[in-house]
Amino acid sequence: MQSVQPGILAEETRLARYLLFSIHSVADIPTALQALQANIDTHTTVVGLGQSLITSMDENIPGLRVLPAHSVNGIDIPSTPVALWCWLRGNDRGEIFHRSRFIENLLMPAFMLDDVVDSFQFDNNHDLTGYEDGTENPEGEAAINAAVVQSRGDSLDGSSFVVFQQWLHDFDVFDDMTTAEQDDCIGRHIHDNEEFDEAPESAHVKRSAQESFDPEAFLLRRSMPWADGSNGGLAFVAFGHSLDAFESILNRMLGNEDGISDALFDFTRPISNACFWCPPVENGRLNLSALGL
Repeated sequence: MQSVQPGILAEETRLARYLLFSIHSVADIPTALQALQANIDTHTTVVGLGQSLITSMDENIPGLRVLPAHSVNGIDIPSTPVALWCWLRGNDRGEIFHRSRFIENLLMPAFMLDDVVDSFQFDNNHDLTGYEDGTENPEGEAAINAAVVQSRGDSLDGSSFVVFQQWLHDFDVFDDMTTAEQDDCIGRHIHDNEEFDEAPESAHVKRSAQESFDPEAFLLRRSMPWADGSNGGLAFVAFGHSLDAFESILNRMLGNEDGISDALFDFTRPISNACFWCPPVENGRLNLSALGL
């Protein structure tokens, strides 16, 4: 689908860097966004705009909102809204580093870089726990239907919504589990990635089975591990044609439906929680007409 930022549908990313920006000068935002529009390759850099950025321009993107904080069943998930998000994809860490510096300078003084998260592919798309990630990802036309806004008009068609969460794993807790206990948390056997029916109802695959929702809650996941010193976990990235599917899945994971919380929370928690609107592209460049640019 030519109007989608190509990096969203690309099937493999070896290395990545996520840049998170806050607004520093509202007056300079249009100039900065136009500079970004003119200077990035949308195959290797995906851009998402947060609610505060859209609001600062007196515009509205239907369906975009700030994700709420949650505190339920002993689980705390923060709300950490961000104005602008850039996902840099590539194969060379040095090239990504220099590209991130270029983008940071390009966006000044409108935006200030607040955080950087580096991620990487591990063992052919596995989480650092050793379990395969994104097994149930839709493919082909199904991926487009799950991730891409359609039939909403030229300024919106081809756009997407993305959720970005940084999950911090407690590896000491995870390593103290037996393999059977770990499998029960995920709902798959680590040795062959097969689901098993006898997994408890708290198993992640049962809590998050996308086809079990009404309407079905399919997302296109592009998550990758992250590590910083002795800390590490998963940089959760999921694209959808709206934010509804993500919020339905998270609601069930938290146990709001039946009081059963996802066993993932036994050893990992999100330390950030933000969402963005990813504009469509036209002739290889970001289409910012929804913002009057």
